[in-house]
Amino acid sequence: MRIESVDLFYLSMPEVLDIGDGSQDALLVRVRAGEWTGWGECEAAPLPSIASLICPMSHSACKPVAASVVGQTLEGPEDIRRIGDLVRAESLDLLQADHTLSGIDMAMWDLWGKREGAPVWSLLGYRQAYPKLPYASMLFGDTPEETFAKARGCTFRAAKFGWGPIGKGTAEEDAAHFRAAREGLGPDKTLLVDIGTVWGEDVERAALALPALEECGAVWLEEPFVSGALASYAELARRSGKVKMAAGEGSHNIYMARQMVDHAGIGFLQIDAGRIGGLTVAKQAADYASARGVTYVNHTFTSHLALSASLAPFAGLERDEICEYPVEPKALALAITSDQLTPGADGLLRVPEGPGLGVTVAIDGVRPYLVDCEIRVRGRVLYATPEL
Repeated sequence: MRIESVDLFYLSMPEVLDIGDGSQDALLVRVRAGEWTGWGECEAAPLPSIASLICPMSHSACKPVAASVVGQTLEGPEDIRRIGDLVRAESLDLLQADHTLSGIDMAMWDLWGKREGAPVWSLLGYRQAYPKLPYASMLFGDTPEETFAKARGCTFRAAKFGWGPIGKGTAEEDAAHFRAAREGLGPDKTLLVDIGTVWGEDVERAALALPALEECGAVWLEEPFVSGALASYAELARRSGKVKMAAGEGSHNIYMARQMVDHAGIGFLQIDAGRIGGLTVAKQAADYASARGVTYVNHTFTSHLALSASLAPFAGLERDEICEYPVEPKALALAITSDQLTPGADGLLRVPEGPGLGVTVAIDGVRPYLVDCEIRVRGRVLYATPEL
């Protein structure tokens, strides 16, 4: 069978706020081949990725992503990997290509899993999917009191607080939020902290946060620096004591992920399947981290389609048990699927056992969020919002 079409759907909330919340818009991907349909989601600004799918060729290594996908034979996992390699070669200088490929790769695995009647994680080579311990992923409050209230209301066994005002004021102000989070959670729940790259590569400023983080028993300090600041990560890791470094969501290819593992001193590699090139590359990153004693963790802050996909690359790694779970998504993110992944009575999250990604895209649910747009070049329409 051959890939007949790749359709991208720009979804958005009516108003997008200037906050660290990636669930306010989405780029939904549909791949069709024969009688089968697969769905994926890119973790990227929708419009640039749409443009990368259909843009005119600039030169031999800067071709539109669609040129390497539509019309290709799809008869199994090797074809999915081959198509990904072709996109990376033919769109080498199109830097948005990896983001766009991520959703397409995800959709191809979903399609093939449906055709085979098997969950994607099994097609990736795992014999068993182990339950994961989800952490409630949320933003810091604007004040320590708001952070405390959020932590107090958390019903999960682990919670991560991120972004918000942290790192933008003094170290003492940051410490007040860390202590509020710990007090609200209580002594028995796992605390994780995400800085959102706010310190750039400033090791000395980041180091000021370490005493309070260790006092509060934070398991990790996530993204104190931008993704490429490997030396800064490694230096802070040498000083951080029991608080491990966590990073990797900014990796948009396997090489960046490997560099984080090899040179950044991290204890946790966090990969977003919607950025790195899809499930194919995320699985490579999980295997690489596992072989080097670094814990793999999914990154996702959007829909349950993205959540299900993010679990597949490390579903069969028993020791890598912690996973990100968005607990403050916008209505759009919840509307994308008709079914939701929820922790069991034991607090653990089960990876879906159904065919493909194991969740169903809710066509009627996403329709109200569909953004009508058109890309026209030299009078020719290269993209118009497809029919759902």
